[in-house]
Amino acid sequence: MSAWSPLFFRASAASILILFCAHGVLAQGQAEEIRVTLGKSLVIDYPEDVSRISTSNPEIVDYVPVSTREILLHAKGLGTATVVIWAKSGQRNFYNMTVEMNLEPIRKALRETFANEEVNVTSSRDAITLTGQVSSQAVADRIVALMTPFAKTVVNNMRVAAAPVDKQVLLRVKFAELNRQASLQFGVNLLSTGALNTPGGVTTGQYASARLQGNFGRGGTLDPPGFTVSDALNIFAFRPDLDLAAFVKLLQGEGMLQILAEPNLVTSNGKEASFLVGGEFPVPVLQGGANAGAVTIQFREFGIRLTFTPTITDNKTLKMYVKPEVSTIDLGNAVTISGFTIPALATRRVESNIELGAGQSFVIGGLIDDRVNETLSRIPGLANIPLLGTLFKSRNENRSKTELIVMVTPEFVEPTSAGDPKLTPQMPGEFLRPMMLPNGYPGSANTGAGAPASLGPPATARKDAWKRITAPPSR
Repeated sequence: MSAWSPLFFRASAASILILFCAHGVLAQGQAEEIRVTLGKSLVIDYPEDVSRISTSNPEIVDYVPVSTREILLHAKGLGTATVVIWAKSGQRNFYNMTVEMNLEPIRKALRETFANEEVNVTSSRDAITLTGQVSSQAVADRIVALMTPFAKTVVNNMRVAAAPVDKQVLLRVKFAELNRQASLQFGVNLLSTGALNTPGGVTTGQYASARLQGNFGRGGTLDPPGFTVSDALNIFAFRPDLDLAAFVKLLQGEGMLQILAEPNLVTSNGKEASFLVGGEFPVPVLQGGANAGAVTIQFREFGIRLTFTPTITDNKTLKMYVKPEVSTIDLGNAVTISGFTIPALATRRVESNIELGAGQSFVIGGLIDDRVNETLSRIPGLANIPLLGTLFKSRNENRSKTELIVMVTPEFVEPTSAGDPKLTPQMPGEFLRPMMLPNGYPGSANTGAGAPASLGPPATARKDAWKRITAPPSR
């Protein structure tokens, strides 16, 4: 028995040590979690007299015994620390202290600045973690910028909600060139006596019209000559109840209007769209500096160009910046430098800001091009005879006066989703209805009550049906 005594003693001591460690682990596992703001203090009322106090990190949590049963804990730094309190009876308690920064000013700033956003703020040591959902990435970036002065590190775990699809604008544009001389010969004259919701009359002013008098307001009279516009097309601007295309087709049919281009442009709200039909011509450019004297070629664009930027307002109207331009190569004003001929550009350009509703049309006019073309014809050889050569020459001058007109109609469009039914054009119906044959005739689809019946075998039915078809109409 004595031989086994040391071994038994060592085993008993080990068992006691294991039980002691298990008790310590159990006490640590039942530790109380306490969160406190940096710079704040709290008092623990212990149920027994305290014999000893310990803290794992005095730089984070420090303690001061106030009485035998009261301990004052002070949060000095960010982080976590464990406070252990022993009672005189041998009982001990663990307190896991988490010291975090004061988040109330941060939350208040978020509520005041981003009232419609759902953002949660938590802290860990010197870092701030942002969670929740925001409406856009731009809002998330602004929130992170707002939080940066409050902490060294800002962790952005915010989710960005799916952005709604931007509304798109379709712009139907017609570039037309109007022959003003032909339009004057055509003699277009329109007269309105209040149909355009205007006091007085509205006329193109090409012919004299009677003076209009009428009441204007209460207690006043109106005696104006009316409102005169120089172009009949302008009357149709901002009139959704009148068909602008019908008037354009009329001018085309009379040879007074030529459509130069009909582009359709689509862009999102606030985004710019552009259109160009034309070409590029080379322009020699003399270089300087180290390459002095060298000539390089640059290209300049010309043709029909349109640039527009739509903005959808809260009232579901469109504010648009429109910049149409038509440019052509003008060899009559070309210049020659160092043997290079550089043509000029004849440009007609206008910039306008307007507001109108979807489906309404407006017209931009007044870009007039007045030219005089001189043509010289001659008979080779005979035209060079002195004195008599003028008899074999002819000179012709032709004056052309055209006006560039831009007709614009904006519309709202929306993209289709993958699950939406495909929009296919409706096919026309049958051009001719199927021939109605009498009942009993092979291939007859007429089974109604209005068709006469043919009885008997098929041969007899066919013969009877043929007689009815070829019989002359009864008088």
